[in-house]
Amino acid sequence: MSTAHLTAATPAAESSTRGQLNGILFVALFAAAVTRIAAIPAIAGLGLSPLIVGIVAGALYGNGLRDGMPASWSAGVNFSARKLLRIAVAFFGLRVSLQEIAQVGLPGLAESVLIVVSTLVIGTWAGMKIMKLDRDTALLTAAGSAICGAAAVLAFESTLQSKPHKSAMAVGSVVLFGTLSMFLYPVLFKAGWLHLDTVGAGLFFGGTIHEVAQVVGAASNVSPEAEHIATIVKMTRVMLLVPVLLVVGVWVNRSARSSASHEGAASHGPRKLAIPWFALGFLAFVVINSLHVLPEAATSTLNMLDTFALTMAMTALGIETRISQIRQAGPRALTTGFILYVWLIAGGLGITWAVQHLFG
Repeated sequence: MSTAHLTAATPAAESSTRGQLNGILFVALFAAAVTRIAAIPAIAGLGLSPLIVGIVAGALYGNGLRDGMPASWSAGVNFSARKLLRIAVAFFGLRVSLQEIAQVGLPGLAESVLIVVSTLVIGTWAGMKIMKLDRDTALLTAAGSAICGAAAVLAFESTLQSKPHKSAMAVGSVVLFGTLSMFLYPVLFKAGWLHLDTVGAGLFFGGTIHEVAQVVGAASNVSPEAEHIATIVKMTRVMLLVPVLLVVGVWVNRSARSSASHEGAASHGPRKLAIPWFALGFLAFVVINSLHVLPEAATSTLNMLDTFALTMAMTALGIETRISQIRQAGPRALTTGFILYVWLIAGGLGITWAVQHLFG
């Protein structure tokens, strides 16, 4: 290769790197503004985390003002929505400890496993078979309802490598039905319609409400004990993100190989296994948090930075989302979320009663 060619290529590479860094910086500044907006009492009171505000604000910008963003910045936006996302999901493990999960014992674990598995199965089946959604949209919607809201959608989006608008639809379902739960559940409990004691309320709230902030907001209206139990049960559901992602990774790989063989593409060799390695990182950080290796102040700082990184990822996903794509499947995805919401209330109550009866 000639010296002249190398000299010509270097400025282009530098320009590309500069554009990517500018894109990342732009998303970071956007996420900082989103974080301030999410801290406004009226918004925080609705249980809307910075992640949710980020994807909404990002989508508004992406669809209304994106022409003002230089094209070279797109690489930085994509980095934030993909690679930064994986790192942030791994660090999410610092919010969970095995000691906390042990506090609720078998009832909390049984509640979490039954809710997560049944909601994923029902959501994927209802989305694909009844509402005729594609596999990724159905899985993302089910994951957001089953595990931990927007964070689960992000983790699944990274594993499935799906389109940003599909994540936006799933997050929309989390926002609508999770916020509804935060206000509805305490009213139903105080009216005596749930037929649950304080422990049962903690199991039910933590087992069926979408976002961590929404769980805390709802259970705090019952009692401190119910809030404590609900939070731990919720974090147990978060822990289940790791085995579920590993199973989904294997399933996606098997489906892809099956599809390739039908198309006569098997001769190209085996497809690389879609194992979400960031999920193993998540598990490693759970262990680190459980061993109390890090000082409490360091863990708190890392959690704050992690929330900001997740907000950046959500904001970047929002910027890459197109409203026109959401319109095509929006009502069907929302209806799938509603089917899951009915299941979480009715089925969740049934599971809670069974768990309390079995382990009571």
